[in-house]
Amino acid sequence: MQVIWFVVFVLVTFTVGYVGYSKYLANQLVELDDERETPAHKYEDGQEYVPSKKPVLLGHHFSSIAGGAPIAGPLTAVAAFGWLPALLWVAIGNPIFGAVHDFMALSSSVRHEGKSIGYIIGEYVGQRGKNMLLWFAILLTILVVAAFVFLIASVMNAYPPAATASIVYIVLAILFGIYLYQFNGPFLPGAALFIAAVFGGIFVGIEFPIAIAEVEGLPDNTIVLLGDGAALSWLPLADQFGVNFAAWAVLTIIYTFFAATLPVWLLLQPRDFLTSTILYVGIAGMLLGVIVGTVVGFTSVDVPVAGFEDPITIESLTAAVPAFTGFVSPELGPLLPFLFLTIACGTISGFHSLVSSGTTAKQLDKESDARTIGYGAMLGEGLLAVTAIIAVSLAAATVTDGLANAIAIFPAGGGALVTVFGVSAAVGSTFIALLFLSFLLTSTDTAVRLGRYMIEELIGTPETTFQETMTNRYMNAAVIALGGYILVASGTWESIWPLFGGANQLLAVLALLVATVWLANWSDTKQLLTTGVPLVFMTVVTTVGLVWLALLSNTQAIMEIGELNAASVALALQSLIALVLVALALSLIYMGVTNIRESRAGVGADAVTDGGQPEEEN
Repeated sequence: MQVIWFVVFVLVTFTVGYVGYSKYLANQLVELDDERETPAHKYEDGQEYVPSKKPVLLGHHFSSIAGGAPIAGPLTAVAAFGWLPALLWVAIGNPIFGAVHDFMALSSSVRHEGKSIGYIIGEYVGQRGKNMLLWFAILLTILVVAAFVFLIASVMNAYPPAATASIVYIVLAILFGIYLYQFNGPFLPGAALFIAAVFGGIFVGIEFPIAIAEVEGLPDNTIVLLGDGAALSWLPLADQFGVNFAAWAVLTIIYTFFAATLPVWLLLQPRDFLTSTILYVGIAGMLLGVIVGTVVGFTSVDVPVAGFEDPITIESLTAAVPAFTGFVSPELGPLLPFLFLTIACGTISGFHSLVSSGTTAKQLDKESDARTIGYGAMLGEGLLAVTAIIAVSLAAATVTDGLANAIAIFPAGGGALVTVFGVSAAVGSTFIALLFLSFLLTSTDTAVRLGRYMIEELIGTPETTFQETMTNRYMNAAVIALGGYILVASGTWESIWPLFGGANQLLAVLALLVATVWLANWSDTKQLLTTGVPLVFMTVVTTVGLVWLALLSNTQAIMEIGELNAASVALALQSLIALVLVALALSLIYMGVTNIRESRAGVGADAVTDGGQPEEEN
């Protein structure tokens, strides 16, 4: 099968979704109205509540949600089940499940003072429900950090030129923020200048690639900071993945801590705008590369990658893996439920509800922007997932040695696609690796920032010394960042990824529950199928998947280890987390369904007529 048909199919389903379905959601279901004052204007403080131009906020939102999951998930799913199930789940599930989820999370938060989905559920089912959802979301942010730190270290390790380019890009983002908000520089000239500088950083990276320690297959001109890295051989993960990998993981945690505590104008907003530009160009370049390569012909490309003895070879634009390999994967388990847990971001992702209701809703300039930013950005992430499906379908046959190496498929496959425009494989793979790293970094520090917000929201007004300490932004950021690092440092990556996927999807269930409860309390005339059908389907697959992981997969892995060590303890802890998450989710679903029944029966408080804050607490 030629991969051009992957592109055609997805573009058709996504176009129908945006032109038709999102218009119905915006105009009929949620009734967006630019006459209403958004929280960004009502509570503007220059720190968190900052009205933002739609392109800038779209860039922030898109960069924050488009993390490593829509790449790593398809890589894993295609290898496990074939490209057809993965493609169908993205092409159909995204516009009717994921984009609806993101749009509703953003819209509900905007109508509730820019508060999180935890706060919103608390307004309808009580403080206990709010606290349960916040605890659930805090655990998920820790899992996000663990999952993405592993991915960042993998790419930094495999692509030293991209490591340099990423450092340049972060410095440029800070300078762009100062230019915009301290010197009030004009947006368009500044944007053009800094975007050009970011792309120039790619060539800086190729000329001056950086590695912390020696890795097999490094480019000859690589600047190796610590030689063989013997001084850091004690770091967690050094024995499994090498000192260079382990050191990048530590530096990533340090970066996310500081990035998550800075004002949004200094790094988050300008960086995410620049990241979105990289994303737009990269995704368009890869998709157009498929189209142009199909029309004019594609020449076989070899892409060298650090850590590989031989280059990754992309021979043609025909899928090199089967469309379907069977209903049961020896590594993952049965297709139902694990396809739907493995591909989370790209189709539907609960983490997006934290971004939508945690940062984006505080920066929305007018309500109508929610359609493009909420629904449209999710379709954009779906396109990113499709490029990952294409890349792994083209190159998977050349990479078989674990996910850490399989991560190299995306930059190699994406870089090969853009060679049809006359770009060299070295430049193309570095650019795609920078694209990968840029949104991995943004999603990771956004997760820490969101964890900060939720810890503060959970505590409320501090009454003890401990609570006062935990509301300090540096302390609560450290808790989230270090929690994620401890999990990934345990060396049990293979179990962390499906646990993250399951927790992520279960949070999506809760976000859909929040939207359904909000609609039910808003008006008796609001139909609940738009959010209710995805809610029921995702509840079944995620609950089964997490229970399977906790009671079967991890238990079997612990028995195979056969001793008490860091790995067996980590697996047991992950099983406990999975069961706690399921218990929290089912309890919240029961409370939410009870509220829906009562609201439709005329019992309890109603929301105000415009779908905003409830008139009274339940």
